[in-house]
Amino acid sequence: KDVLKVLNNLIKSCKSSAIVVIGYPREKGRQIYNSAGIIYKNKKIADYDKVNLPNYGVFDEKRYFTPGREPLVLKIGSVRIGVTICEDIWIEPVPHVVEALSGAEILINLSASPYHRRKIIQRINLLEKISKKYTLNIASCNMIGGQDELVFDGASLVVENGYLKAIASQFQEDLLIYDFKIDGCQKLLNKVKEVKLDYNIEEKNNILPEYKKQVLSEIEEVYQALVVGTRDYVRKNGFQKVVVGLSGGIDSSLTVVVAVDALGPENVIGVSMPSEFSSKSSVEDAQKLAGNLGIKFLKIPITPVYHSYVDILKPVFKKAKFDKTEENIQARIRGNILMALSNKFGYLVLTTGNKSELSTGYCTLYGDMAGGFAVLKDVPKILVYKLGAWRNKKAGRDLIPENVFSKPPSAELKPGQRDQDSLPPYEILDEVIKLYIEEEKSFDQIVKAGFKRSVVKRVIEMIDKNEYKRRQAPPGIKITPRAFGKDRRMPITNRYIVK
Repeated sequence: KDVLKVLNNLIKSCKSSAIVVIGYPREKGRQIYNSAGIIYKNKKIADYDKVNLPNYGVFDEKRYFTPGREPLVLKIGSVRIGVTICEDIWIEPVPHVVEALSGAEILINLSASPYHRRKIIQRINLLEKISKKYTLNIASCNMIGGQDELVFDGASLVVENGYLKAIASQFQEDLLIYDFKIDGCQKLLNKVKEVKLDYNIEEKNNILPEYKKQVLSEIEEVYQALVVGTRDYVRKNGFQKVVVGLSGGIDSSLTVVVAVDALGPENVIGVSMPSEFSSKSSVEDAQKLAGNLGIKFLKIPITPVYHSYVDILKPVFKKAKFDKTEENIQARIRGNILMALSNKFGYLVLTTGNKSELSTGYCTLYGDMAGGFAVLKDVPKILVYKLGAWRNKKAGRDLIPENVFSKPPSAELKPGQRDQDSLPPYEILDEVIKLYIEEEKSFDQIVKAGFKRSVVKRVIEMIDKNEYKRRQAPPGIKITPRAFGKDRRMPITNRYIVK
């Protein structure tokens, strides 16, 4: 009902001769449709109800909406324009709604298509293919902004005669105006609902310049997705400032750099929480990073608190040896400190774990996993390094200190600790994770791809056994075709073991 109020206000404001196509949830009786309303001269003259409702991955539209039954064509002067919504043209083979519109001169597609790496290339290729096959010129308008784990990358585009002709900015609002060169008066090949508008189309030549057709590089588009996703999650949930634990490692370094680009340095607080196992260089790297970014920096040593925990537990632990218990105590003390700052000052805690760690459970519940938003949740470790290097190059200086890149990754929770003591090399680990999670390859298929059976077995077991941890992780930005969360709904209780 609130949507209808806003829609009616918008209709009243449309006093010009512009024809407006706007998406909204349309209620009819007890059913709700994912619809596009057509507004012309202070009136909503027609509705198109989305025919193809996606129900896979992050989509659950069949749970909420009723599918439409027929296509819609607007006849504007002598030109016919078909109206579609997102999935109506996304599935292959191309759905009947597009086939039914063959013969229309222009196809409008309203989209809220969530981002993943290089999806823009997939989108361009699909629309060019449809344009060529069905002789349709296409104007695709895509949403921009962040919504929980999803980022919408904009990049609205125009395809004419089978070729990309113009593309709007990625990850920011933009206005794209394009003149189609069409003859009009084509014959529709199918009988569809047609709404005629009393509208005179003026024919002018060369009134607009050539448009850009390039897209961002793969690294830059991922980085911009992280910035937009972080900015919108923080702002839309009513937070002003964020706090990040700075270990001096690459993950926390990239997280805080993204936060500064998203929110400004005045809204980011970095906290170093060294213990007796923290190296001097890591503490210095964290402090140098904060200085490079111009953010507020706090140093809160945890050694006294850690020893008080150990002393309290001595009568219970007795002569038990140092193990992961003591390591996790340190991580949880740090999580407590960050949450205390959050409670006291209203900061949102950004966690710093990456996809490689979350996949294998190389993280601590209620420790480094404690927070409100996980910026790097879907970013593999090797890509974290690439993103950090790209950001330094763009800045023209080492925002992230060079030492952060050169030292071996370590949680620094015990003497001499290295990530590779507990995990396969990240170059191998990330590839196995990609094959198993994103491409849904089986154990045998991954082995045939050239990986050792023992390594593949170990990685798959770690992934499967740590579903319970991922269920308790904060939301984070999706940048791959298949992320943890809505994309991959797996049971926690699972005794199946790869042999």
